[in-house]
Amino acid sequence: MDLGIAGRSCVVTGASRGIGLATARMLGEAGAEVLLVSRDQDDLDAALACCPGSAAALSLDVTAPDAAERILEASGGRIEILVNNAGTARRRELQDVPEADWYAAFELNVMAPKRLIDAALPAMVEAGWGRVVNVSSSAAKRPSPAMAEYSVAKAGQLSLSRVYADRYAGDGVLVNAICPGPTRTEMWTLPGGLAEQAGGSGEPERQQEVLASIGAKRPIGRVAEAEEIAGAIAFLCSERASYVAGAAWSVDGGSVPVII
Repeated sequence: MDLGIAGRSCVVTGASRGIGLATARMLGEAGAEVLLVSRDQDDLDAALACCPGSAAALSLDVTAPDAAERILEASGGRIEILVNNAGTARRRELQDVPEADWYAAFELNVMAPKRLIDAALPAMVEAGWGRVVNVSSSAAKRPSPAMAEYSVAKAGQLSLSRVYADRYAGDGVLVNAICPGPTRTEMWTLPGGLAEQAGGSGEPERQQEVLASIGAKRPIGRVAEAEEIAGAIAFLCSERASYVAGAAWSVDGGSVPVII
């Protein structure tokens, strides 16, 4: 399918691995000019090496006060497609979450995307065309007490998406959100990641057992692959999604039993 985004200027945050990298590659394959943003320069260099087409990389923390300005500058002052994917999660008891971590989760999942959307908006509105996809989570729709601050912040990200969609859809700027369920990415599989936190160990075999157990609880019977989430994101970034605004698409294998 032709996504109709050849030559479009794209930014993907959290793009050095997982869903972000899969999305950057997919947009690049569609002919977009992609800026990969992440904190770790070494991971970015490796990611950039496997991205097709016209791609560049910028190493920074998206929660830095000047991050949006620096990303806009690195994009040549024009962002046409924005994917706010940067994020992290940690499992623990609700009462063990320090207050500072609640603020940090809100900063990463709400304020950093908001600043970047605000930076991209003027050029999008002027052109009468723009796409913003915020990568939220199934936990935003069905909060998990084991990831409390993450769940609450991701729910805030859905509201952020909706208010910007309502305000700017008439200007041709379509803002949507994606809500993935558990996905086989480094956030789960790296040592100390969510698979290990969920009762596994640092051994790959045990991690795969945990993921298989988690996947078996989904109607589809398995966890997602990064490319499956990226496919939905890429569609929302495309010309094909010209009548989609304010959506919060569940891409979770049927995990959340609601129809909105």
